[in-house]
Amino acid sequence: MRTTVAGSEVFIGTGSRAFDRALPGIVFLHGAGMDHTVWVMAARHFARKGFCVVAPDLPGHGRSGGQPLASVEAMADWLGELLAVLGVTEARVVGHSLGALIAYTFCAGQPELCRRLVLLGMSAPMPVAAAMLAAAQDDHPAAFEMANTWSHSQRGKLGGNETPGMWMFSTGQRLMERTLPGVFHADLVACNTFDPPAAETIGCPVMVIAGSADQMTPPARGRSVVADLEQAGCCVELVELPGSGHAMISECPNAVLDSLIRALT
Repeated sequence: MRTTVAGSEVFIGTGSRAFDRALPGIVFLHGAGMDHTVWVMAARHFARKGFCVVAPDLPGHGRSGGQPLASVEAMADWLGELLAVLGVTEARVVGHSLGALIAYTFCAGQPELCRRLVLLGMSAPMPVAAAMLAAAQDDHPAAFEMANTWSHSQRGKLGGNETPGMWMFSTGQRLMERTLPGVFHADLVACNTFDPPAAETIGCPVMVIAGSADQMTPPARGRSVVADLEQAGCCVELVELPGSGHAMISECPNAVLDSLIRALT
């Protein structure tokens, strides 16, 4: 599905179902250098269970036009504009990595629109290695190689995909390599400069999903987010996926989907 936000075309995955704003909404937000395709499995599941799925390509990503946005706050504001254009007045919001930062910031700023929040590979703040930032500034292939290598567990690098015939490591590499010039660097800068809103501003139930072998956002950071939310009085649950790296959507698709089902239904 396509629509227009701030004069630029936006592509939205709907789980291969007709968009129906009257149904309960679920928003899926992808990570840095990625696009809506990382959510295909979850999007198709929930679209067939009576939900209105909104899985957008962020500006400058995938099939969406426009330029990449400079900060997480700008991306959260953009999401609010997108939902207003679509006429979605409340939603469950799910984000991975950069998408988790956007989801968190959006729900903090517009709590009246958020019914549930799920954060995968979350860290607050989310510092980025200087070597990767420097390589990404020149769109050097090393930036994609570092991100992809650090995103996968040892098992994920060698194989072990739960979907036979799919090589998750190569898929992740190709997704990042096809980003337009400057997009991956802009995403990394947004992560690196993220200033998390106060946990007290989150008013809906939250699930944090962490991979025990995550090198990009180690599980200790996810636990820290959970501790902050608990201290603020939020209803929060931590799910830790044994042996999973940061690329948990592809490394542990069934476990991720099972957790989403429990959190969102």
